[in-house]
Amino acid sequence: MIEKTDSGNAVSGTCGIGHTRWATHGEPSETNAHPHMSDDGNVVGVHNGIIENYQELKEKLLKKGYSFYSSTDTEVAIKLVDYYYKKYEHTPVDAINHAMVRIRGSYAFAFIFKDYPDEIFVARKDSPMIIGVSDGNCYVASDVPAILKYTRNVYYIGNMEIAKLGDGKAVFYNLDGDEIEKELVEIKWDAQAAEKGGFEHFMMKEIHEQPRAILDTLNSKLKDGKIDLSDVGLSNEDIKRISHIYIVACGSAYHTGVVTQYVMEDLARVPVRVELASEFRYRRPILDKDDLVIVVSQSGETADTLAGLRLAKEQGVKTLGIVNVVGSSIAREADNVFYTLAGPEISVATTKAYSAQLIAGYLLSIEFAKVREQITEKQYFEYIEELKSIPEKINRIIEDKERIQWFAAKQANAKDIFFVGRGIDYAVCLEGSLKLKEISYIHSEAYAAGELKHGTISLIEDNILVIGSLTQPDLFEKTVSNMVECKSRGASLMGLTTFGNYSIEDTADFVVYIPKTDPHFAASLAVVPLQLLGYYVSVARGLDVDKPRNLAKSVTVE
Repeated sequence: MIEKTDSGNAVSGTCGIGHTRWATHGEPSETNAHPHMSDDGNVVGVHNGIIENYQELKEKLLKKGYSFYSSTDTEVAIKLVDYYYKKYEHTPVDAINHAMVRIRGSYAFAFIFKDYPDEIFVARKDSPMIIGVSDGNCYVASDVPAILKYTRNVYYIGNMEIAKLGDGKAVFYNLDGDEIEKELVEIKWDAQAAEKGGFEHFMMKEIHEQPRAILDTLNSKLKDGKIDLSDVGLSNEDIKRISHIYIVACGSAYHTGVVTQYVMEDLARVPVRVELASEFRYRRPILDKDDLVIVVSQSGETADTLAGLRLAKEQGVKTLGIVNVVGSSIAREADNVFYTLAGPEISVATTKAYSAQLIAGYLLSIEFAKVREQITEKQYFEYIEELKSIPEKINRIIEDKERIQWFAAKQANAKDIFFVGRGIDYAVCLEGSLKLKEISYIHSEAYAAGELKHGTISLIEDNILVIGSLTQPDLFEKTVSNMVECKSRGASLMGLTTFGNYSIEDTADFVVYIPKTDPHFAASLAVVPLQLLGYYVSVARGLDVDKPRNLAKSVTVE
């Protein structure tokens, strides 16, 4: 594009659209790249989402004389809009309305019409979209960080709605073409938070920002030294009535759910199930009116998680969203919302949003335990004080990052790395393994240490690195025994444990120590060295840390 447009100097006009997207239909190629256009170039558009009936629509358009140059569903949508624009000789809003009625699936569209060169028309269903306005300009994007350096004043366009952008204004319409009013929302994030601030990568900056994200999230729910969930909307009666909790999430958010399951069940004695949203939404979960479904998503727009939320609401079950973006789809649709205050997270590999989600899980667990009379008043305040100490302890871990960098450089050519742990340590391993594989492209798996003998240990060969997480005192010796079994088969070992457990040095080849904390909250500390390990291995391999291949920050398609 730089060559074709002379770095943008060859482009004239006041409107522009573009889209860097997943290749959901057709191979990644210039032909399939956005924008797409109608046969005569009268309608140009971009699209985020999946059109489920595009083949059916394509066949009908072929019969109407249209031809197709790409294998994308987006080109079909553009030409469907063009068909209605010509057939009814109406406005772009009318043409888009007619097309929206015919299209099945999820989408966020942006169109430019040749007859209206100074306006952009947008529409959405299920896929996220925000519209920003500032100083006579309009911006459209799928997520807040994309436009944060231009404006913090945004509109959230609803499902099956259309907007016309031009002359610094946004006008909204419903599916009948009637003009509707929208409230302008101010995003409170600091624009400087979306800059690297002297760090080489956003990921390293965001690792360093975790203490602040945790402290801000904690302080938002602590009043006079006690947990206050009044802004979440959960009353003591609600908490006492809950019979089961389902935590529904994807990726790293799912891993925070696994940690929360251990903590909630142990402290509050409430049965908890953690569900992958992509599985939960496609089966018939047996939900009761006294259940609580917690959905966790940094962006609040994760497609599968949003679908899981809607499934729970259809069954009349109370829902709680844990999200980082005010006004996101999950925030708007959940019955109750717990906002994490991590600020904008730019790197695809989550760090500070993950840590803030952990804090949300801890706070809910402690408050539920207190309300349901499962812990004493003394324990309640001790847990809160321990949470308040976590930010400073994370800072101490980060100060030791050079040792981890040295060790990571030796793993740059590794082919396989395994993580093992028990209990909360297993949840830590899940996240550590994901961090490593998603940004370094090294094959990695996390296993519950007790499962090694049930087949997995056959994969252990000479010099394969096995990382053992050992923060749970009651499980320490058992996990060490599993690590010894790996070492006897040629593996090299890294241990991750708390200060004082120096006996691990008799077994592991390299050890990272973290400050002591209550075992319930150890995941918040143990994950940080693993984030640093993944980061430094990726840097040693010369990879793009912030934008790993084939991944997107917000997974807004199924």
